[in-house]
This record gives sequence, C-alpha cells and structure tokens, in this order.
Amino acid sequence: MKANCALALEVLRALSELRVMPSCSVMLALTCDEEVGSLSGWPFLQRIANSRETRCAFVMEPPALGGRVKTSRKGTGIFAIKVEGIAAHAGLEPEKGASAILELARQTEQLHAINLSGSGITLNVGVVHGGTRSNVVAAHAEGEIDVRFSTEAESREIERILSNLKPIDERTKVFVSGGINRPPLERTAAVVELFEKARAIAAALDFELGEAQVGGASDGNFLAAMGIPVLDGLGISGDGAHAVHEHIEADDIVRRGALIGGLLMLAADDTD
Repeated sequence: MKANCALALEVLRALSELRVMPSCSVMLALTCDEEVGSLSGWPFLQRIANSRETRCAFVMEPPALGGRVKTSRKGTGIFAIKVEGIAAHAGLEPEKGASAILELARQTEQLHAINLSGSGITLNVGVVHGGTRSNVVAAHAEGEIDVRFSTEAESREIERILSNLKPIDERTKVFVSGGINRPPLERTAAVVELFEKARAIAAALDFELGEAQVGGASDGNFLAAMGIPVLDGLGISGDGAHAVHEHIEADDIVRRGALIGGLLMLAADDTD
C-alpha cells in the first residue's frame, strides 16, 4: 500500500511536469483505517464524494493474481453470537446443565452450511470463547462471525438469517449483534465500461489486462454503493499480503503508472 500511495503521487507529478492535465479535477484520498472497518475513513470519503460531482473512482489496492484489476468485490459483515446456557457440575449432575459451548458448536455448524448453498454468501465463525473450567457445564460461550456477500439482496438475506437464529437446545438463549460493515462492489455496466477503457490503454502499452471478482472488500465498496463507477486493484503487482514476505514487483511500477495516467486522461474526458 505504501508503494501504491507513492505511485499515485508520482503519476500526478508526472502529468503536471509533462503539462498533460485532465479536463476535470482529480482528488487523491488517503485513509488509514480500512483494515479495522473504516470507521472514520468512510465518512471522510462520503464527504468528498458528496461535495463534488464524482465521475468515477480508481482504487490503488494491489491487483489480483496475474495483475488483474478488480471489477467486483464482496461486501462484508461483522457479527457476534453469544450463547447463555445453564451451569452444572460435569461429573455430579451434568443432566441439569445446558452447555453454551455445545449450543455454539451446533449453531456454528448450521451457519457454515450456508457456504454450501451455492450463493455468493460465505460465513466464518473465526474466534470462539466459552466456559470456565473443564468440570463445569459451560454457561456462556461466544463467537465472532465474518460474513461476505456478492449483492445487496444477499446482504439482506444474511441479516435476516442471523437475526432469526433460534436455540437448538431450548434451554439455552442465543443472541446476535453486529451488522453489515461494507456493501458489495458490484460489476455494473459503468464498471465494465471503465474496465474496457483500462484494457484498451493496457493494450496500447503492450500488455494484456484481465479482471477478477474477489472476496475481499476495500473502501471502494462504499463509493460503489453511492452509484459511483469504481475500478479497483490498479496498484502494483506483488505477493504476500499481510505476510512477512510481502513485496511488490519492481518491473510493474512503470507499467502501472502509465496505465493510471492514461486512465486519468481518458476517464475524465469521456465518462458518458
């Protein structure tokens, strides 16, 4: 991401020095809290988008495998599930208890079955806590749920499912909190038009530009939900996101810079 921030600045600097200016203004927006939900970044982007006529948005996230730009991204949801059970001695009177951990496990299995439905919804109970001691039937358990979806309709469906969870063991109680964090970036006709422009520019630069649909979200999702055409994944190719070996491919820097510069000129001049 640092490399792509630098690249964006250098593209604007190059256009200025070459006296090649887009016909409309270009706003460079930098946010720093995307990985933790964009609690301040999203209102910032919304203010920018609402304060001017925003024709389109280019996101400097790294591309997908093979240098492909991202023409759609799944939306995200952050939920928590809490279960209240009934404590009892696990050796003396286990029948008098209702295990919150067992109920959470059953709910987890039921929720993960949604992943096999064939829809764009994926769900992961990724962190769990519960119980006090091994000889006590657990009276409390909780889990953190990550949700992904491809369309607004799927967003409403997952909210409906999670808000209507019922205990499998009727002696327990199940509570769900949280909500949708990012809407989906859908592959609309306007997004396809942007991609086709990018592909034509890439062809003029003697490389083939592909597209991808990915499960991860970005701040571009917020702008897409406002009806703004978004082309994502325009950054420098590399590998190892969030890993020790994270890196960029230096050979891709000039090519990406030229692509972005061309897009700023072409998209600004003709977006209808």
